[in-house]
Amino acid sequence: MDINWYPGHMAKTKRLMKENINLIDIIYEVIDARIPFSSKIRDIDEIIKNKPRILIMTKIDMCDIKETKKWIEFYESKGYIVIPVDLLNGKNVNEIIEKTKTLMIPFDNKRQDKGLNKRSYRALIVGIPNVGKSTLINRLVGKKAVKVGNKPGITKSLGWIRINKDIELLDSPGILWPKLEEKEVALNLASTSAIKEEILPIDEVSIHILTKLNDHYKSELSSRYGLEDISDIEEALDHIGRKRGCLMQGGVVDYDKVFMLIIRDAKEGNIKNITFDRFK
Repeated sequence: MDINWYPGHMAKTKRLMKENINLIDIIYEVIDARIPFSSKIRDIDEIIKNKPRILIMTKIDMCDIKETKKWIEFYESKGYIVIPVDLLNGKNVNEIIEKTKTLMIPFDNKRQDKGLNKRSYRALIVGIPNVGKSTLINRLVGKKAVKVGNKPGITKSLGWIRINKDIELLDSPGILWPKLEEKEVALNLASTSAIKEEILPIDEVSIHILTKLNDHYKSELSSRYGLEDISDIEEALDHIGRKRGCLMQGGVVDYDKVFMLIIRDAKEGNIKNITFDRFK
C-alpha cells in the first residue's frame, strides 16, 4: 500500500521546523495512546536531531490502558521519557512542566558557566493531525490559547505561545510523512481521523474499526452495536443500520451512513478503551 497524502502546508511546516530548530531547547512529541505506534511521525528525528525530548501520550482516557502500557514500556526501554496525559481532566499535564525543568538543568548550568542569565525554555510541540496538541496547549496554559479543531491541519503555521514565565512553546500544524506504505498504519490513522476520511475508502476504514472490536473488544462491540461477532459483515452492517436509523426510503439500509457513523464513533470517542496498535 502506498498512499500519498501530504498537503503543501505539511511540507512547509517541516521546512520551517528545520529552519527554526536551533532556537529550540526541548521537543514535546505528541502521540495518540490509541495508536501509539501509528501516530509516531516516522521521519521526526531528522528534524529534531539530538534535542531533549518528552514523548507525550494523549487520549490515555480513551485507550486500552493494559495494551498501551506495553507501548509505554517499549518506548521507555528505548530511552524515551513518556508522560501519558488525560486531556479531558488535565491529569499529568503539570508533570510535563516539571519534567521540562528537570531536563533543562544541564542547559541552565551551561548558561551559568558562560556567565549568561537564566532564560525561559523554548519548546517545540509536534504531532500528527488530530492528536490533541491544541487541547494540550490549552491545558498547559490554563486557558484557551489556540483554536481547537477536530479536522486534520486546523493550525496552518508556526506560532509562539507563552506557557508560563519558564516555558515558551512553538506550536506547529499536524504533520505526517510523505508516504503511508503500511496498510495497517494508514487504516489506524484514518480510524482516528488523523488523515481525512476521503483518503481511504470509508467502507475499509469502518470495517477495520469493527474488526478491531471483533478481535479484541467483544464487550464494546456488543454494548455499542449489539453485535456478538461480524462473521457475516453484511448482516452486521444491516443490523447497525437498522439499530441506529441509517435507512433510506423504504427501510433500506444506507451503508454509507453506517460507515460514517462507525468512523464518527471512533473519532468522537464513543468507542472507548480501545488501542488499535497491538504490541507484538
